Amino acid sequence: MQAASPGPYENRRSGAAARLRAAGVAYVARARQERAEITRQAILDGAAKAFDSSGFGGTSLSDVVRHAGVTKGALYFHFRSKEALARTLMDEQFQVSADVPAVEDPGLQTVIDLSHQMAHGLRTNVRIRAGIRLVIEFGSFTNPDPAPYDAWIDTVRSCLAPARERGDLLPSLDVSDLATCLVGSFTGIQVTSHVRTGRNDLHDRITDLWTFLLPGIVPADRIPLFAAAGSPALRAELGLAVAESSVVAAG
Repeated sequence: MQAASPGPYENRRSGAAARLRAAGVAYVARARQERAEITRQAILDGAAKAFDSSGFGGTSLSDVVRHAGVTKGALYFHFRSKEALARTLMDEQFQVSADVPAVEDPGLQTVIDLSHQMAHGLRTNVRIRAGIRLVIEFGSFTNPDPAPYDAWIDTVRSCLAPARERGDLLPSLDVSDLATCLVGSFTGIQVTSHVRTGRNDLHDRITDLWTFLLPGIVPADRIPLFAAAGSPALRAELGLAVAESSVVAAG
């Protein structure tokens, strides 16, 4: 005797059960991914605290595990080595400049504001502090890595080039040389500020840099267009007091 074929009701019930199973599998997968990402971020936070405190050479994976509150197995699942952790943190500093490509008319004020954004990050974000410390340390090794510096120089140059085209910079300036000078100057200033005041005066020292520099790179009639202390909009965004000399900037 031939078995009866499933009726419409049975087919619908079977299909609903299959969809529920699929939804359950997808939910479990998402939950695992979310837990994995939470663990990964905890590891990066722990590594940042350790590197910021002790540097690359003075930090062990045991230090990272202790700060992160995870097991070594979890650490090795996400990062194969201490250097892999360091490289990830070094790359995170570029989140500060992530919005630059979306700026409609990048220019000199974009660079000024970017320097204050980085200063703010160094003062408030341990992951940025750790990343910058690692960049400096890796740049001092036997085989120094210029890649992070070159990346910042490229970002700054991409803003200065249109600034020169619209007359905000002296036409004789080489924007590549100026970008290299600015990145080097910022690096030295932030290190000095860290050593002397724990970076408490970093915004003031960055403002000094631009105050002294603008007369040498900007036509005299355009200097009032730029706010050495950062644009009012940026200072409001960062929760900084509005500087007395702040001017709404072009670019």
